[in-house]
Amino acid sequence: MSSYGVNFITFAKRCMGRILAIDYGKKRTGIAVSDPLKLIAGGLTTVPTTGLMSFLKNYVQKEAVELFVVGLPVTMNGQPSENQSRVRSFVEKLRKEIPQIPVAFYDERFTSVIAHQTMLAGGMRKKDRQDKAKVDEISATIILQSYMESIKTI
Repeated sequence: MSSYGVNFITFAKRCMGRILAIDYGKKRTGIAVSDPLKLIAGGLTTVPTTGLMSFLKNYVQKEAVELFVVGLPVTMNGQPSENQSRVRSFVEKLRKEIPQIPVAFYDERFTSVIAHQTMLAGGMRKKDRQDKAKVDEISATIILQSYMESIKTI
């Protein structure tokens, strides 16, 4: 195969790649992913943070991912939150471990609140709404959907 063909295949995979959002937490991390056309965000799973890097490496081996979007925790007045250094540390490691996929930050203010409201509006039972892993997954979905909406206006 010519180098042109290889370059085209790489380009096509990149263009049809998914965006993967990460709601990074100390114990658990919510993961959401877009469809290949980048129109719809959907919750994927919640993984223990200790196994996050392994999960991401396995996922990008199976699926074309063109971008990681990581929720950036900031305070109400826009200042870095106490968790922000932990998130930035993770992103440094992510960029070293999976350098071929760029990383973008997205303001995650209110995502947990919106996730709880979404669960309530969706008629989820109280027991299900108290499932922190589900909240993290929905929060990642909100981060991803918000990010995708923000780039559509550019």
